[in-house]
Order: sequence, then structure tokens, then C-alpha cells
Amino acid sequence: MNVETGKLKPGEARCPAETTQEIIARDKVAAPAWAASESYEYLGSEDISKERYTTAEFAQGEFDRMWTRTWQMACREEHIPDVGDYYVYDLGPYSFVVTRSGEDQIQAHFNSCLHRGTKLKPSGTAGFSNNLKCPFHGWTWNLDGSLKEIPEKWDFSHTQDRKMCLPEARVERLGGFVWINMDPDAPSLAEYLGKEIMEHMKAWKLEDRYIYLHVQKSYPANWKLTMEAFMEAYHVGDTHPQVAPANGDVNSQYDWYEDHVDRFISTLGVVSPKLYGKYSEQDIVENFTMGDSSSMGGQKPQLKDGERARQVMADMFRNMFETATKTDLSHVSDTELLDTYSYTFFPNLFLFPGISLPMIYRFRPDARDHRRTIYEVMFMRPRPKDGTEVETAEVEILEDHQSFSEAVGMDPGFGHILDQDTDNLYAQQEGLEASAKPGITLGDYQEIRVRHFEKTIDKYMAMGPKLPNWEKLQRDC
Repeated sequence: MNVETGKLKPGEARCPAETTQEIIARDKVAAPAWAASESYEYLGSEDISKERYTTAEFAQGEFDRMWTRTWQMACREEHIPDVGDYYVYDLGPYSFVVTRSGEDQIQAHFNSCLHRGTKLKPSGTAGFSNNLKCPFHGWTWNLDGSLKEIPEKWDFSHTQDRKMCLPEARVERLGGFVWINMDPDAPSLAEYLGKEIMEHMKAWKLEDRYIYLHVQKSYPANWKLTMEAFMEAYHVGDTHPQVAPANGDVNSQYDWYEDHVDRFISTLGVVSPKLYGKYSEQDIVENFTMGDSSSMGGQKPQLKDGERARQVMADMFRNMFETATKTDLSHVSDTELLDTYSYTFFPNLFLFPGISLPMIYRFRPDARDHRRTIYEVMFMRPRPKDGTEVETAEVEILEDHQSFSEAVGMDPGFGHILDQDTDNLYAQQEGLEASAKPGITLGDYQEIRVRHFEKTIDKYMAMGPKLPNWEKLQRDC
């Protein structure tokens, strides 16, 4: 605040209610350091240009300058547990065969035959293979990318002095994820994410979880619009009014960390500040137990005098999750059990590391239509401590007209929330196309993640093109 005028400086305004950290501080099981922290700084108030969402030229610039330089989550290690397992990761015009080529070796080969360019493995597939064989003429490579066979080799003697190994992207592993980067000169993943986020990742132990539900759907909206729909809780009151009686929406906390990571924390078990005085502690619990898809397993607790809904819910969630996962969660904080922790890992990944809503969102642009996005939702569970075998879910692909609630295994209530989020995208893309205004206006605090994300996009767009370089990618193997 400006001491002389008594006025707030830009970016200092907050919802006039208890803060996220004040709510968390009253919990019985205290929050860990990574949760009990803040990292916000004002980034300006200028409008964001609309052409980045509406023009094919901007989308092509992203493919040429940004996607080729950034670390992206291609798959989970559990997708390729055994030697010979592979997973195809497609990103716009680019495609990679991520394969376990050795017991402790994972590689990401460009998914293109060095003969006439045919894809070695079909887009969107996963499976097992002893080698990488082109379906067109049978050129074959070993799992490590070394050339194994050229049919009728007598006609290709001129290739004997050439490097004929499959080019590959860089690969790093972190948190059970397989990350790839097309740029051989890019910083390491640890440098890219920064020391503080590496500490967060270490604390979450996401390598101890597995994907039990994986759903994919496409939308007629630019990939950035689709991502930004999930970057703030400002929309909850109008888009998800049914959850406001038990969700601290407008007093959510927003943070950003250097260029490539940001987050928000949205508390549950408390009423929206916009509804103060209209709902009791019992009403908050009732909001969670109504309908067929109760977040508390069908239980309908009655609060005793002086009990807080948030604490009762935390205790019940702890017991419910311990029973379901056969895991001791006595050491896990109440906020990890209840609250939504949403981290964006630039450019296209959301991680939700909490216990109640452990999820992954991934967004990929359609190479043929800059107004279309592939959106994936993956749900995680802790691996049972008793060694019970678990099975990684295969992706279920929904048609445009289908609701998320139709996905097998999806909680209908949460599927409805995802539908509410994504239904806005149709109107937003069309509205931007029709708008006479050259940009969009953002809140200084509640929409800081959108601004931070777009500023990082701008940094990459200011660079020259960085296309995969065949000369640099050629290798001996």
C-alpha cells in the first residue's frame, strides 16, 4: 500500500475475507512448507492481444519457436514398465515413439522412418514391440534407435557411410513422468522448473501413484483458451454455482515461480466469501453429501456444536482414503486431503498433487486447426503399500457431443463440472473472433496465472525459429 495516499498499489488488492493461508493455519494436521507459502508478484495490467487465440500465423509461430524448445510430459513410466513397451506422444505436427529400450533406459525417437518418412507407430497408440519396423517397406530399427535391417539392402549401398540411427529427443524422468525436449541445447529439466518446484515435486512423491482413469476429448477452441479456463477460481460463482457453498473461490491463492510454473490453492470445506452469512457449517457438509455422487462416499455427518465443517470433512476424507488405498495417511496434512492445488507446468501440463483430487490435465494443439484442442484428464491413486498389483488405465476418447460424465469410471458430479468448464469455450472462441476489441482484460491477482502463462509464450515467440535440426540430431549408435 502507498503509505502517503493510503491507496493500494496495482496487484495488491485481495478479496476482503480470510485468506487461504489463514484458513489452512487453523487445520488440525498442519500444512507442509510447500503448501504454507506464497509466491506472487504483480506483472502488469495491460490487455492481452486476441490474435494469439484467433490466427493460424500465431499458432505456427508457437510450433516453430516454443513447442520445439520446451519440456513436455510425454507419458508416465508406468505406461512403459517393461523393455519393449512403447507409447506414442503426438504434439501438433511432431510425433515421438517413447520406448523402454533397456531396464533403466527410456528413449524418445522421432516417429518417422528414415526411408520415406512413414510413421513407425500409429498416432495415439501404445503397446509392446521387439523393434521399430516401418509398415510401408519394412525398414527396421532396434529399440535403441540403431538400424537393424534394410530390405533389399543391395539397392542402398549409398547409405553405408551415413548415420542411419533414429534421431531422438532428450529424455528426463521426474516424479514418475517421462519428459521430452526436442532442443539439444535446452537447459536441464531441473533448471527449467527451478529449485523451489523441484523441492515441491520431491515432497509430492508422485512416482508412488498410478493412473486409474484417463479420458480425452477435443474442443473447438484454441489450446491456450482451453488451458486458461482452468487457471483461476474467479469463474466458480457463475460457472459452477452448485459448489460455491463449500468452496473458497474468490479468496483462492495465486502464485507464480519464474517462467515455467504457477499455481493456485482453492480451499474446500469453507463457504465462498460471496455467500457469507447465508450458509451454516452444517450446510457446507450438506453441499458435499447431496446427490448420488457424494464426495464423502454417501456419508451424511451431523455436526456437533462448535465443530467446523472443514475439519470434520478432513477427518472423514482421511479415513475414507486410507480404506480405499490401504495406505496410512496420518502424516498427510488436512489441506492436502481437502484442497485443490493446481500447478501449471509450462507449456501444457497441469498437476494436482493433493490427495482428494490427484489429477493430471494435458492440453495439445491440433496441428490442422488452430481453433481446436485435445484435452486429457488423468486421475491418480497412491500405489497400495501392501504390493497389490495395479493396472494403468487406457485412454477413453469421447466424441464432441459426449459429456465427461459418460466416461466409464468418472464421478458424474465431477464430469458435470468439467462440462461446465469446457462449455464456456465454444462461446469464448466465437466471441473473440467476433470482438471489435483487440485484446482481453485480466484481473491483476485472480488471473495472474493467465498473464504469467502468456508472458512466457511471448518470451518464446520473441526468439527465432528452432526447428528440429537433422544435422544436430544425426548420431552414432
